[in-house]
Amino acid sequence: MTNFLHKNDLPSDLNFIDSIAIDSETMGLNILRDRLCLVQISGGDGNAHLVQFEPGNYEAPNLKRLLTDEKIQKIFHFARFDIAALRVYLGVEVQNIYCTKIASRLVRTYSDSHGLKALCEELLGIEISKKQQSSDWGHYEITDKQKNYAAADVLHLHNLKLKLDEMLKREGRKEIFKACLEFLPTRVRLDLQGFGNLDVFAH
Repeated sequence: MTNFLHKNDLPSDLNFIDSIAIDSETMGLNILRDRLCLVQISGGDGNAHLVQFEPGNYEAPNLKRLLTDEKIQKIFHFARFDIAALRVYLGVEVQNIYCTKIASRLVRTYSDSHGLKALCEELLGIEISKKQQSSDWGHYEITDKQKNYAAADVLHLHNLKLKLDEMLKREGRKEIFKACLEFLPTRVRLDLQGFGNLDVFAH
């Protein structure tokens, strides 16, 4: 496994086929206040590409081209947060989305634990550390521990997708999962317009 650190964009000669696993790191959980600091990507080959952003430098034409490519599936865990951050800071609507957290909630109804750590432990037998989750991602030089943490958030998503796809098929919930993914961009727009904690479908 190798972690590649890039500044402000992906290299122009870096190509991905079929799908990527993707995650982001911000200064906090308030997207409108806490800037996007890092986007990490893996093509499922055991390597991770980390794009570190300087404040205000979000042109990233190569990354934007990848995110809007409908032919390449983007595998997230909790896509709702990440695609909101990517929309606010990169100004893109991510295309062809898969979310392992939504899939987990639809099929792992026997559990209340749908975090990435819990999924990796149960479905893959892999333990990952979340110790760096609340570290300073805005520092001009991120540490090796931060790099490894960021990489771990994407290196297992392809295998998790395979396991969750099997469960979705087994439980007959592939169609409702697809519908959830189609609605997800609208859910994000509601979040960004201040309706994040409101169920607009409630009585």
